[in-house]
Amino acid sequence: MREHTSKLRKCSNKRVRATNRGASRPDGKMKRYLRHMMVMAAVLLIQQLWVVAVAQGQILETAVGRVPDPENAASVLGNSGTATTQPGRADEKGNPALRGERRPFYRLHKSDVLDVDFIFSPEFNQTVSVQPDGYIGLKGVGMIFAEGQTVVELEKTVGNAYTPTLHNPEITIALKEFEKPFFVATGELARPGKYELRGDTTVNEAVAIAGGFTKQAKHSQVLLFRRVTENVMEARVLNVKRMLETHDLDEDLYLQAGDLLYVPQSMVSKIRRYMPVPNLGMYLNSSQF
Repeated sequence: MREHTSKLRKCSNKRVRATNRGASRPDGKMKRYLRHMMVMAAVLLIQQLWVVAVAQGQILETAVGRVPDPENAASVLGNSGTATTQPGRADEKGNPALRGERRPFYRLHKSDVLDVDFIFSPEFNQTVSVQPDGYIGLKGVGMIFAEGQTVVELEKTVGNAYTPTLHNPEITIALKEFEKPFFVATGELARPGKYELRGDTTVNEAVAIAGGFTKQAKHSQVLLFRRVTENVMEARVLNVKRMLETHDLDEDLYLQAGDLLYVPQSMVSKIRRYMPVPNLGMYLNSSQF
């Protein structure tokens, strides 16, 4: 009886140990599940790191003024369609409003008045005017040709002229009075004349400023004259009629200072004066037939 009881205890202990070992070790399904979860966690971690790296790259490219590729930018931004354009550059359509290009520097003309200031030698400060021959008179150095120069160029010219007298002269020149930019509109316009050029003004805007076309105007051949050099003038024929009919303003050029806009007379209006004008008496007078 004792032997039988001891055998039963041994068998029971073996079963308990086997059960404990089975409970401590996961089965095959549990192992596969844990392995799958670890892989998914690793993939999510790599994806998050990639998104952070791409975002940092976008910030760096924007900081140095580079524009990312539109396709890559769309994928990074979730196809939102929002793209960052580079400041000071034109868009893909060449919009002139976004070019960021500076206007040409003003060049001195006759009758312009200048304030010439010497920073360390105020006794040489003076106000001068560009004479009809293009020269200005300066204290101690005489006449210097100034017409056609920019203010920056004239500062260098005046500085070189005073170098024998002053040691490293520091000079600033400011325009006190100057000729305002203008354009001339003439021909078959309601109010032909000379107009001040204020800001960006196109050909059609200039025509409107001059009162618009008259009935005799040939607005399919408007002439725009522009001085290239002192002895060279270029001309361009503009079909303003086609611009207005097709709503295509690609040829609606911006005027520059000194431009001349001429609207010719139409051929019909030229010969109309020589054509007989019918009146009521013509039809009542039978002797003319």
